[in-house]
Amino acid sequence: VITDQIRASEFLRELAEREKSGEMANINILTLTSDHTNGTSPSSPTPKAMVADNDLALGRMVEGISKSRFWKKSLILVVEDDAQDGLDHVNGHRTVALMIGPNVRRSAVDSNHYTQLSMLRTIQELFRIPARTSTLKTARAMTSVFTPQADAAPYAAIANRIPLDQMNPPAKAL
Repeated sequence: VITDQIRASEFLRELAEREKSGEMANINILTLTSDHTNGTSPSSPTPKAMVADNDLALGRMVEGISKSRFWKKSLILVVEDDAQDGLDHVNGHRTVALMIGPNVRRSAVDSNHYTQLSMLRTIQELFRIPARTSTLKTARAMTSVFTPQADAAPYAAIANRIPLDQMNPPAKAL
């Protein structure tokens, strides 16, 4: 089983190599999968343990980047691939999206309507890549979260409070 902690550790190992070389790719795409959980499958980590694994991995990676030479020019975009928990009181298609970086307003909630295409449009605008489809041309860029006054303070990951090795009981115990 490849946990998100393993993924985070590998990312941080590669980040340390990039720190030495001074070279970082313009875009890095990472997938953390533990937030999907395996439900109550016997001999599998509990859903709480898997979500804690996912949260801690993201926190460790953000901390690593924020303490690197690349932080001042970094933007981390985080999105769940689906709404996970079904319908909410507003819209069943909503999900969480995070923007992290020194030029992102801190502790702000932006209630503008964005889609995954909005994230792509934001990336295109940052790299000055022309939108080549009508859907990308009309997608709202997520620029309202940026601030001209950068805050380069590093991030410190919060330790997990739920044991990552907490396992579901055998089927006969359920």
